Order: sequence, then C-alpha cells, then structure tokens
Amino acid sequence: MVEATTTLTLRLDRALKADLDRLAGETHRSKSYLAAHAIKDFVADELHIIDGIKQAQADARAGRVESHDSVMAGLVNRFNLAD
Repeated sequence: MVEATTTLTLRLDRALKADLDRLAGETHRSKSYLAAHAIKDFVADELHIIDGIKQAQADARAGRVESHDSVMAGLVNRFNLAD
C-alpha cells in the first residue's frame, strides 16, 4: 500500500542545493526522496528529544530526582573512582 503524501516547498541556500543535487546523482535517488528522508529523521530525532525533556520535567514535578552528590557518589562507587 502506498502512503499518501503531500507537497512542501522550501528554500535552500545554493551550496546545500548543489550538495543535494550531487547526492541525488551519486545515489541515483530523487532529491525529493533524499529531502523527505532527511526531514523524517530530523523530525523523529527532535521529537524524541522533546519527549525526553517532557518526561524529565514530569519526573522532577513528581519528585523522582537524585541530587548531584548522590549521582556522583554512585559513579565513584560504580567505576572505582575513589582517590
């Protein structure tokens, strides 16, 4: 089954456009395919970061936090970093 698509118009600086043209030629992929793939990966990464931040904020509000000293002591014990 083919996924429905929509159109997005964007502006690129000349150097990026030239790089995209080159990549398309070297990989025998369309510029549209490459741009969509890059945007899909970027959006997924950014949303993952945002979701992590929101989860951390919720954890902090709920009191699920550790002090800096506690974390550092755990690292020292875990990795035998004691002087």
